[in-house]
Amino acid sequence: MAEPTESPATTPPASAPAEAPKRRRRTSDDAAAKPEAMGATAPAATAPATRKKDDEEERRAPRRATLPADLKLLLATRGYLDGKRPLFVRQAAHRYGRIGRDESWRRPRGLQSKQRRHYGYRSKIVRVGYRSPAAVRGLTPAGFRPVIVHSRDELDGLDALRDAAVIARTVGTRRRLVLEEEARRLGIRVLNPIVKPGEES
Repeated sequence: MAEPTESPATTPPASAPAEAPKRRRRTSDDAAAKPEAMGATAPAATAPATRKKDDEEERRAPRRATLPADLKLLLATRGYLDGKRPLFVRQAAHRYGRIGRDESWRRPRGLQSKQRRHYGYRSKIVRVGYRSPAAVRGLTPAGFRPVIVHSRDELDGLDALRDAAVIARTVGTRRRLVLEEEARRLGIRVLNPIVKPGEES
């Protein structure tokens, strides 16, 4: 006579996995208590980084030139006129690619030229009335006066609030890097740097 066997539903498993302990959710009280547990060393560790950042802020070149109110108004007027100024296209530039590809300008001289005679369906001709205000002519959009620089002595003569340095193309890479670092130390903006401020390690 066979002995009765227990059903597998009532038999406990041989190795039941232990229940994982529940992780307690971090609260704002724990976050507030963490700096106290670390001691007084935490503020001291971040102090040099903050001081270094403040020093960099002091040396940073101005983003815009410091101009009087009348020149600021003229600079804004120049921007408005730049938006209204037409695109000056050479005669027959639409017909010949070799004429229109470099966006150069030549005054039409033909006796029968419709553009020279200002026919309305032809493109506009360069005229003196399209010029910018003379007081802000040649300034950058930020209001700086670009000055070509070749050496360290020429940097000393620049006004950091009004002038911006353009390093000459004849300056080699080694001396260019020295001039850029010196201009950064003096707080002078360089318009054609090869090392951007964010690229330095």
